[in-house]
Amino acid sequence: MTMNLSWLEDFQALAESGNFSRAAEQRHMTQPAFGRRIKALEEWLGTPLFDRSGHPVTLTEAGEWLRGTAEHLLRRVERLPDEARAVADGSASTLRFAATHALSLNFLPAWLRSLEARTPVGPIQLVSDVAAHCEAQLQHGRVQFLLCHGHEHAPSGLDPASFVSCQVGGDELLPVCVPDAQGRPRFELDAAPRRGAKPALPMLAYSAESGLGRVLRSLHGAALEVPGREVVFTAHLATVLRSLALEGRGLAFLPASLVREDLAAGRLVAAGGAHWTIALSVRLVRPRAALSAVAEKFWAAASQAGG
Repeated sequence: MTMNLSWLEDFQALAESGNFSRAAEQRHMTQPAFGRRIKALEEWLGTPLFDRSGHPVTLTEAGEWLRGTAEHLLRRVERLPDEARAVADGSASTLRFAATHALSLNFLPAWLRSLEARTPVGPIQLVSDVAAHCEAQLQHGRVQFLLCHGHEHAPSGLDPASFVSCQVGGDELLPVCVPDAQGRPRFELDAAPRRGAKPALPMLAYSAESGLGRVLRSLHGAALEVPGREVVFTAHLATVLRSLALEGRGLAFLPASLVREDLAAGRLVAAGGAHWTIALSVRLVRPRAALSAVAEKFWAAASQAGG
């Protein structure tokens, strides 16, 4: 009997749900057909993977072992096409980046120019997206590098055993809003929370896919989720929240690199004391596995330059 890789996906579905019917539905097949595939996997391995005596079904000791092994194998198989293309393109000069929108607009161009003094920077392919999607691009081997904001108390979704990073710059995340007629912040985080009939302090928030939102929730989540503050708009992108803040729609935490000119011109002002400001690093992330010669040379120059 030859093992079918899709049996591992069947196994994962049943291990997660503990229910043959739900797992079969998830795998888009009838329960009898699904059960035969699980049985075939057990026969191929020569040992039961599930204890079927109770509900939900539970993993045997061998099943617990396979759970971690299956996840690793499937992730490795998923990466094979991209890795094969990477090997074929090993001498290519193109660098493939994923970068969050805010850094693509404000940090990346000047940073690349500064690196040109250390190493030739040839053709670049850039994917600009929210942090979660950029991390997925790197995990699947579709890009060689990820450029993102980071903070030690807000770890990314990337496994440190498989990826390594270096700091290439710095930034800050700070609360801002439009000024009132006297130049003071129209919305003030340090003001007493508004209750009762008074209008709530309008907050412009990040969605779950946002890396900046991940940092903000880790550092100030509890302090922001108090009565008298109301989320009036949620978006993936800092650039969208900046536009809404400039319209006077509410208070937003935005990277200093994005609003530096707005602050200098007085279009936006700080909306809270220094204790609200979060120091950020700008990090370049890559796989621990070897990259093309051009990519390795670029990594060496970027890590030596630091930030």
